[in-house]
Amino acid sequence: MARQLGYHTIHQIFTRFQAKEPEPQGELHHVNAYTLLVAVALSAQATDAGVNKATRPLFATVDTPQKMLDLGLEGLTEVIKTIGLFRQKAKNVIRLSEILVNDYGGAVPSSRAALQSLPGVGRKTANVVLNMWWHIPAQAVDTHIFRFGNRTGVCPGKDVETVERAIEDHIPAEFQQHAHHWMILHGRYICTARKPRCADCLIRDLCPFEEKTE
Repeated sequence: MARQLGYHTIHQIFTRFQAKEPEPQGELHHVNAYTLLVAVALSAQATDAGVNKATRPLFATVDTPQKMLDLGLEGLTEVIKTIGLFRQKAKNVIRLSEILVNDYGGAVPSSRAALQSLPGVGRKTANVVLNMWWHIPAQAVDTHIFRFGNRTGVCPGKDVETVERAIEDHIPAEFQQHAHHWMILHGRYICTARKPRCADCLIRDLCPFEEKTE
């Protein structure tokens, strides 16, 4: 785990990320707040590409909690059977849809506590929805961000909660909204787990990682 980088270095890193991609986008397909919530819940221990393959045709017709309830557990299970842990995820989606219909008038709530009270929705899922839909600078720490944060010293920490706090404490406010997308994309495609693509890294000169690849 690298030591925490200083303010000016972190500012330089995110200035470069911003210059390369001013408006980074999440890769999960969705058409509204509800489908985003479902997609993120389905993406746990699964790839975005794998989730999109199942949800793209699903969301073309099922884009509200009530429509999901009309589809039913068996129908949803069949649609998402290519996604890991699909049986439990299907149960969670049906249950959270029931709660949204009964308690929230079919709308997706915009508070972390309310989101986390839904079945199958943890802090990471809630933060993704808050960030992507409600434009609240919540930080969803996944494996890519955890690895990137610790390798580079941008946001080091022994667990996801510590990394999340380090993001909030050390990344300048002007970059907070898009910070987690920049880090996820960099971790997914450049700062990869087994063999990082250091030769293609736009922040190579600012990164203290000693075992750089050529």
